Amino acid sequence: MSVTNWFELALHFATLSLMAVGGAISLVPEMHRFLVDEMHWLRDEQFNASVAIAQAAPGPNVLFVGLMGWHIGLNTGSTGAAAIGLTVSMVGILLPSGTLTFLATRWGHKNRELRAVRAFKQGMGPIVVGLLIATGWILATGGNYDINNWPLWLLAVVATLIVWRTKVHLLWLLAGGAVVGWFGLI
Repeated sequence: MSVTNWFELALHFATLSLMAVGGAISLVPEMHRFLVDEMHWLRDEQFNASVAIAQAAPGPNVLFVGLMGWHIGLNTGSTGAAAIGLTVSMVGILLPSGTLTFLATRWGHKNRELRAVRAFKQGMGPIVVGLLIATGWILATGGNYDINNWPLWLLAVVATLIVWRTKVHLLWLLAGGAVVGWFGLI
C-alpha cells in the first residue's frame, strides 16, 4: 500500500466516524462496501472475522476497525504495515467523532431544554435501529444478499423475537446459533 492508500483509508474512516450514530458497528455496511467490494483490501472472511473477534472480546466494540486495519496491513505482506493499518484505522475512526462528541455534548447539555435538542435526541432512535438492521444484514449474508436463504432469515427473525419479547440471555442465543451452524443447518 502506498502513502496515498493509507491516507485514503484514514480519510474514509474519518468521514465515516462523523456518521457513527449508534457506534461504529452501525457503519459496517459502508465499511464492507468500501474495503471489500470497492477497494478489495479485505476478503469477506477477514471482514467478518474482524467484526466477530472484536465483538466477542471484552472492551469497546470499535476494536473491529483496528482489526480491519491490521488485516489490510497484513495483506500487504508486512507486520510493520499491519501496525500502520491498525493505527491509521483507529485514529481515523476515533479522532473526528471523539472531538465532535465532546463539543456537541457540552453544547447539548448547556441547551438541553431547547425543543430542537430534544427533537434531535428522539429522532436519532429510528436511524440507529435502521443502521443496526443494515449491519445485521451484511454480517448475516456476508455481502451475498441472498434473500432466498430462508432458514437464515427465519433464524434471524426468531432470535429477534426472542430478544425482544423474553429475558433470555444473548449468550444462549449465540450458543444456539453456534449449534445450528455446527450441524450445517444454516
